[in-house]
Amino acid sequence: MLSDRIKYCRKQKGYTQEELAKLLREKYGLGTDRAMISKWETGFQEPQIHTVTCLADLFGVSIDFLNNDIKLKSPEITTDTVTFPVIGEIAAGYDSIAIEDWSGDTVEIPTSYLKGRKKEDFFVLSVHGDSMYPLYMNGDKVLILKQSTLNNSGDIGAILYDGEYATLKKVEYVNGEDWLKLIPINPEYQPKKIEGPDLEQCRVIGIPKLLIREIPN
Repeated sequence: MLSDRIKYCRKQKGYTQEELAKLLREKYGLGTDRAMISKWETGFQEPQIHTVTCLADLFGVSIDFLNNDIKLKSPEITTDTVTFPVIGEIAAGYDSIAIEDWSGDTVEIPTSYLKGRKKEDFFVLSVHGDSMYPLYMNGDKVLILKQSTLNNSGDIGAILYDGEYATLKKVEYVNGEDWLKLIPINPEYQPKKIEGPDLEQCRVIGIPKLLIREIPN
């Protein structure tokens, strides 16, 4: 049933009902609350077609997946992996100095996730703080592709600013204009605008390509 699939996808993403309702409000402008999510998941009420489309986009699944029976594939186990050191932390807040400090922590990533690129094209950092919650949580490990530009305004990037601070933020800008804005996902934090001469101390160091999260027991 659609109700079971919504609940399944929500739990796979690690969202509470309240968090899912909030994301649907903020990202798609829907009038959702926790009670409505509960009604969907119990089958008491079904979301409208447009809402199902929004849910599929948010969960990263197809509409057919939500509307058809869930068929789970058998897990594929691979020994073809690449070991990355977690070379330091990147703030999900502001004013955290960028320090490369390997504590011995490593992560194993399947080679296929590198999409044909070399290991040297990536690095792994640990997320510190909650300004990018719920997309990125404190303690998450992020595989970052080294890149000096963003593909589009609104993309999330690993950014160095003020010459020494590092942060993970959504970045908005307008081509040809002398400013950019670092935007948290968590509404408790305010955007930070960088403009004029300060842009000379601001640069992109990479874009997140893979999130590694340990689920607590």
